[in-house]
Amino acid sequence: MEPKRILRQTLICMLFLTCITGLHEEILSHVGPFLKMDQALVTVRNMLPEGVDVFYTSDYCYKCLNQPLVTLKSGYQNTSVVVSTHFVLTLQVESQETNTPLCRWSQLYEEAGHYSVWVQQSDSSSNATCSHTVDTSPQNAYLPLVVSALFLALLSLSCVTAPYCYRRRCTTKLIERMCLKGPQNSVDCGETQNGGAEAEAARPKQKRLRSLDTFRGFSLTAMVFVNYGGGGYWFFEHAPWNGLTVGDILMPWFVFIIGTSVVLAFSSMQRKGVTCVQLLRKLTWRTVVLMMIGFCFINYSPKDGPLSWSWLRVPGVLQRLSFTYFILSLMETFWGQREIPMRKNPWWKPVQDVVLYWPQWVFILLLETVWLCFTFLLPVPNCPIGYLGAGGIGDDGLYPNCTGGAAGYIDKWLLGHNIYRYPTCREMYRTTEPFDPEGVLGTINSVVLGFLGMQAGKILLFYKKMNVSILSRFLIWAIILGISTAILTKCTRDEGFIPVNKNLWSLSFVTCTGCFSFLLLGAMYFIMDIKGWWGGQPFIYPGMNSIFVYVGHSLLGSYFPFSWEMRFQQSHWERLFQGLWGTSLWILVAYLLYRKRFFLKI
Repeated sequence: MEPKRILRQTLICMLFLTCITGLHEEILSHVGPFLKMDQALVTVRNMLPEGVDVFYTSDYCYKCLNQPLVTLKSGYQNTSVVVSTHFVLTLQVESQETNTPLCRWSQLYEEAGHYSVWVQQSDSSSNATCSHTVDTSPQNAYLPLVVSALFLALLSLSCVTAPYCYRRRCTTKLIERMCLKGPQNSVDCGETQNGGAEAEAARPKQKRLRSLDTFRGFSLTAMVFVNYGGGGYWFFEHAPWNGLTVGDILMPWFVFIIGTSVVLAFSSMQRKGVTCVQLLRKLTWRTVVLMMIGFCFINYSPKDGPLSWSWLRVPGVLQRLSFTYFILSLMETFWGQREIPMRKNPWWKPVQDVVLYWPQWVFILLLETVWLCFTFLLPVPNCPIGYLGAGGIGDDGLYPNCTGGAAGYIDKWLLGHNIYRYPTCREMYRTTEPFDPEGVLGTINSVVLGFLGMQAGKILLFYKKMNVSILSRFLIWAIILGISTAILTKCTRDEGFIPVNKNLWSLSFVTCTGCFSFLLLGAMYFIMDIKGWWGGQPFIYPGMNSIFVYVGHSLLGSYFPFSWEMRFQQSHWERLFQGLWGTSLWILVAYLLYRKRFFLKI
């Protein structure tokens, strides 16, 4: 019996191996390589007797050259390739013999989907046709985001309704009667009510505008989430070049609120009698400390040591924020108003928050003129004057080494190669030149955006307790900036006079983000400071400890428990959970510091 059993097992193994060998190509054509998130598998099946080449380009890439995707030789060959699912792709099939296009199509491939493209001869004509089939249905890439949004919405609703239900518990007649029947219950309810009243009376009155701290904390919290990967979704990252994503508007919001805070803080200090010398000493010290923290932190690498000179980068986020703060503070120190003039009905009263600060406006207009002149008039070697493109394969590949135009040229001239070497356009536009999104020329417009934030602070200062005037002026500024953006961009992403571009901090980028800033600050001011519907939790906690949270998450963000090595790369679930988890931990840290009354100030 033993030899028969061995023979039977041998035959089964041989049959199994034969089946596997015969189905090997079919399995590969359907399964393909191991797909990660934001990837799809496309199998090109050439049914023509001649060889074909398949090229592709992303519709987000402005006037980009076609890039080779697949080459299939003659003889009815099949080839599978992984493509990105971020943007719409335009694919083109060309004949290897005549180099003429056979077919062309545009499609947004979806995550984890397996697609087949059949290149075959048309039955009715001699032309080739391309037909598409879906071999494996894609998965819903946005399901983790929807589930997370619903969970956070339910959590927020619970946090809002729970205190309300608790307060109502001892106000109903039934509970009051139960409390009166039992002495212990009566004492408990009385102690709770009296204790709450005493705590409320002992609590100091809020002098700060909660909307400012919440605005700052909201933008910082979203920035932390984006820096943790944003769940792997492309719209939480920075745009490849022109355009605007969620990740692009967060730092401008932070710059905007810096300007608002400078006006309110310096106005308060000037009214208290703080001298100009003291203000200069304070703003200089804070600028130097922030710049040194940013310089040392940006060049930190666990691999290379605390100061990794091998990849030294001079510009950075904190460097730009500190320089912007320095210029805005100087403007408010020398050209600010200690007291609001009390003249009766002057002609300029409706625009007094603009007219009284005319030296600041002159300085900002001169600063913006400098940006416009350098951007559109500075000759750049081997590049057209006024070039704002990404270079590389963009603009039909005519200017491959002109990334950023004058902005990139000035940074390389002043800073050499100590700038950011992996710009957001590198992957899509195939650029080889370094470009720093926090460069010198863009910092000018950072000051301009901060000045718009100062204008919001002046409105809050001049029209205090005149809520209708404050909200209406916020809305007017938002409309003016929105119309300016529409004119500069021609309501397009790439075809305007000055496209919206975060890498360049273009003028249209400043007007666009300034418009959103006025709208968001106005909405928060109405909800929190006028109506009192929301106290700003939980964003107000990181907003009151912004320096600690930003520096802390930047230094410790890659360590456990804020992040870990992910095991499931096929979907957004784990990456989104990791981003939300790390962000929530920093909110918790900020809340604990708030309870301890610890606020890191410089």
